[in-house]
Parts: sequence; C-alpha cells; structure tokens
Amino acid sequence: MPESSLPLSRPFDLSALKGWTAAEKRAVAAAFLGWALDAFDYFVLVFVLEDVAREFHTDKTAVAVATTLTLGLRPLGAFIFGRLADRFGRRPLLMVDVALYSVLGFATAFSPNLTVFLIIRALFGVAMGGEWGLGASLTMESIRPEARGPVSGLLQSGYPFGYLLASVAYAGLYNTLGWRGLFMLSLLPALLVLFIRRHVPESPAWICAAAAPKESLWSLLRHHFGLVVYGILLMTAFNFFSHGTQDIYPTFLKSQHKFNPHTVGLILIICNIGAIVGGWTFGLWSQFVGRRRAIIVACLLSLPVIYLWAWSPGLVGLATGAFLMQVCVQGAWGVVPAHLNELSPAGARATFPGTVYQLGNLIASVNLPLQTGLAAANGENYSFALACIAAVAAVVIAVLTFAGREARDISLS
Repeated sequence: MPESSLPLSRPFDLSALKGWTAAEKRAVAAAFLGWALDAFDYFVLVFVLEDVAREFHTDKTAVAVATTLTLGLRPLGAFIFGRLADRFGRRPLLMVDVALYSVLGFATAFSPNLTVFLIIRALFGVAMGGEWGLGASLTMESIRPEARGPVSGLLQSGYPFGYLLASVAYAGLYNTLGWRGLFMLSLLPALLVLFIRRHVPESPAWICAAAAPKESLWSLLRHHFGLVVYGILLMTAFNFFSHGTQDIYPTFLKSQHKFNPHTVGLILIICNIGAIVGGWTFGLWSQFVGRRRAIIVACLLSLPVIYLWAWSPGLVGLATGAFLMQVCVQGAWGVVPAHLNELSPAGARATFPGTVYQLGNLIASVNLPLQTGLAAANGENYSFALACIAAVAAVVIAVLTFAGREARDISLS
C-alpha cells in the first residue's frame, strides 16, 4: 500500500462545477441534507450535556456515555445498511435510514430516566451509522468523475452544517424549548424521505451492477484485508480529529470561560462556518493536487492554530481560533468521501467506506469521556485536553495518509 510520492498537480479548472444534470443535483442534495440532519440530531446532545445530567441527577461524565454508545453502535448500522444497500440499492435503504434516525432523535425528548436515554441514543447510533456510507456511495456513483473532489467537500460539509444548525437552534431556541424541545426538532428530517422518494433516482452504477454475482463478505475481507485495516486506522485518527475538536468545545466555553448560551452558540456558528469553508475548499483543491496532498496539508496547518484555539483568553481570539481550526479539520475531512469511495472495492462501495469510517468512530468513541477525564485530572483544564487530542490526531492522519495510495482517477462505474 505505501506510495513513495504524491501525485502531480493538475491545472486549476472549475468546469466540473457546471452543467450538472437534475439527477446529479438531487442526489447530492439528498446526501448532503441526510448527513447534515443526522449531525444536527447528534450535536444537540453536546450542547445540553449539563442539562441532561441535572435532569437525571447525575454528572456530565455519565451522560457523556451516550456519545460513546452512539459512536460505538455506528459501525453496526454502517455494516447492516451498507450490505443491504449493496444488494438492494442505495435509494430505498437511505429512505429507511433517514426515517429511523429521525424518529429516534425525536424519541430522545421523552426519556424518563438516564437508562432509557442511553438506550435510545445507542439505537440512534445504529441509524446514524448507516447514513454516511449510503449517501456517499449514492452521490459518488451518480456524478461525473471530475466533480468528485468538490462534491466530496460539499457532502462532508453537511456534518458541520448540521452542527451549525444545532448551534443556531441552541442559541435561539434553548431558552424557549429547553433540552427536550431541542430533541423534538429531530422529527423534521423525516420530510427528507419524501424528497428522496419523489425526486432522487437510484445510483446508475448500482443499476448496472445489480445483476452481477455478489462477492461474499468473507471473500471481500480475504482479498482486501490490508485495505480494511488501513481504512480503520485512518478513520480512527480522523474521528479523534473531528470529535476531539468539537464534542467538548461547548463545555469548554461554558465551564472554563463562563460564556452564556448565546455566546457559546455564536462562537460555534463561526466555528462551523469555518468548517464548511474548509470542506468546500480542500475538497475542490483535492481534485487538482490529489486527495493525499490535500489531507496532509490541512492536518499540518492545524498544528500552529492549536494555541489560538485552545488557550486564547478572550472571545475574539477563541472565535478566530475556532474558525481556523475547523477550516483545517473539516478541510481534511472534506476529502474523505471521495477518497474512501475511490479506495473501496467495487462490490462493497456502500459497505466499505461507511463501515471503516464507523469502526474508526467506535475506537474514537472514548473521546468525550477521555477528554472530560483529562480536563478533570488537570484541574478542569479543558485547554490541555483539547490540545493533546487535536495535535496527536493531526500528526497521525498526516503520516497514515502519506503511507497510503492515491486513487483520484479510478472509475466508479
């Protein structure tokens, strides 16, 4: 798998952003919105961690187990929905998945105690795990090859866009709705199912391959074992990079800097605008310089930003650092949908990307309790916990990406 050099750059050309068909636009819109609304449901919890702990008479670390369960169950969802989608099509399984995570997000609002709350969030993790792989495969197989880089950045920016929606909801609606009311908003994504059913066609690549014999799971593992292990390691580092810079940040702003909900929401809105800018920019750039170079540059640029992001004493410095950090973090992530689909075995394109991504999430699911514990062990110093995880993850991603291979020009048909 190692490759001694990075691919040559191409001339900068924006023609891939023009002339999309209606089917391409709808597939991209469905995948983007599915991931954004999924992320909205997930990130509502990180804003109300203290409220849920207070409601159920426990501490924040106990409630943070909900994020561990959500992230830990995502691989199961990615595998189940991915295998079904490789056999029965991307479109019908995407509709089922969106409906499921929407209903479970809504049900969270009615949790009577911590045990039920944790069970619902675990089941939500199964549904959340299925969406990314389904949306990414549907999109990447539906668009022209030269558009995969920019669409990858757009698709992955759905995650920070969902975080942005959660930030706006928290800043504007928390005082009116409370934490339970914010979870009730999770029912709205169910409307996306109607859009997919009426307007989004099935992946052309899946239709062409539907009649072909399917390779068994064990055969796929036997033939691609090294790739699977590499993918899991890479996505573990990626998930520590994203969750390590996002999940505990609201708590850091509230507990360490004593900002009110409105200010916290404002900083996180700025933060997620940076994430969207980063995803779009580096996704587009990867089409010309290669996936690996774009990821490595984004990760290395994050290192000098860490001090501003984690140790700035005032509002302006923290907001600037948060913006720049997420430009880098989601800049690297913006390349991932295209890169994983291009590395994927053809017969497992709905299974492989989503499953290795979510297995990485499983390993990284200890992040929030780990950071909470690190902060507590250092006198509630969240700056130290944030900086440690971000720096280590950035370096590991850069090294693993350099050791991998480039597949920018592979056919997905």
